Amino acid sequence: MKRGLIIVLFLLSLAAPSCSLQKPSDDTVVIWHWMTDRHDVFERLAAEYEQQTGGKVDFQLYAPSDIYSQKVVAAAQAGILPDIYGVLDPKRVFADFIQSGYIADLSDEFKQNNGAWAKTFFPKALAVNRFEENNFYNIPPGIYGVPIDVTNIQMLYNKELLRIAGIQHPPATFDEFLEVINALNRVGISGLVSGWGELWMVNCFALNYAMNIMGEDKVVNTYRGEVPYTDADWIKVFRVFETLAKKKALIVGIVTKINKYAEQDFALERAAFAFNGSWCVNVYHEMNPDLDYGVMLPPRVNLERPMSIWGGAGSSFVVNKSSAHKQQAIAFLKWLTAEKQQSFLSRETRNLPANRFAAGSIPDILSDFAQGMAYATHPTILPLEEDGLVRERFDKGLQAIVIGEKTPEQLARELQELKVRQMARQHRKDGR
Repeated sequence: MKRGLIIVLFLLSLAAPSCSLQKPSDDTVVIWHWMTDRHDVFERLAAEYEQQTGGKVDFQLYAPSDIYSQKVVAAAQAGILPDIYGVLDPKRVFADFIQSGYIADLSDEFKQNNGAWAKTFFPKALAVNRFEENNFYNIPPGIYGVPIDVTNIQMLYNKELLRIAGIQHPPATFDEFLEVINALNRVGISGLVSGWGELWMVNCFALNYAMNIMGEDKVVNTYRGEVPYTDADWIKVFRVFETLAKKKALIVGIVTKINKYAEQDFALERAAFAFNGSWCVNVYHEMNPDLDYGVMLPPRVNLERPMSIWGGAGSSFVVNKSSAHKQQAIAFLKWLTAEKQQSFLSRETRNLPANRFAAGSIPDILSDFAQGMAYATHPTILPLEEDGLVRERFDKGLQAIVIGEKTPEQLARELQELKVRQMARQHRKDGR
């Protein structure tokens, strides 16, 4: 972390009117969070926890998320982090926090009683906060965070709009999806909407198909520089976007839509399909409580491989390694992630519980999302990440394919040329 940036952020945090510092003499466990939609529910859980155990917990809200992240970075450098907090930045920043001694390794807690606590979670939720042996970031192997909910990103389909087009069942393969698109086009119904104005959502959709078409090993080997982006399998991934555009499967203006507006389009029944995350259950309920929709995996291109989806821990908390209340903080997180509390949190906020045993008491639509956790992966779970500049060119190039400004072959060549340059630059930096 750059010292100049830290100083600026620290001054910002001191100037913020919402900033309140933890009192070292207080026995209260202080938790910083950014989740405006859950603050009231958190406070109700804190009151219940005190009534049951006598332990006091103070949830402190700092929003929006970018301001929250600035506050956490500043507080880390100033030595005033709370007992429990979350790190919203990329995994490399998460790793920096661990290396700097700001986050406790909770592995021993998860191993107690034959791993009883760990076994209550969806495995993919813990994986987001786990560092394996010989990981890319040189972090000692262990689990450094506690997921309080999970999320995954799938496709949604409007049941009524499909019925209007004469479709009885959602498509399972890409060819079937294109047939459905033809039927929708004949009756004037838009196909797929998503927030592809946000690069991360484009990247998510593409990684799904990369995993389906070539598998995780080949994707990771591309990031290592061992497989070129001009490989035929990557061309197939890029051609998915070209085909969707040419077949008029995408709602007009999809590459300029932020996800907020894409969610409005689907909620107001302007498109038959949406590519969105499990958080949408709450969003759609607020926008259109009567919306009749279902959940499906993105339709497969390669029928010999499963379809992977982005998924894992939605929100996670970490424990301050230097906290004077470390054991109290861990005790509260164990209570918060128990089945009863997880079921309550899920019902009240319409988010997927991290506790897999709580999934049986949630609404059907969330249960459908929960079943998708078996197919979940995420860039933070992979052994390494792609170079940031290459990833940005990748995502913007896919947008260009959708609007007809690039062909899959052109994007492949551009990406490979950039990849070679970035690898050479990194080798020079490393002195190799």
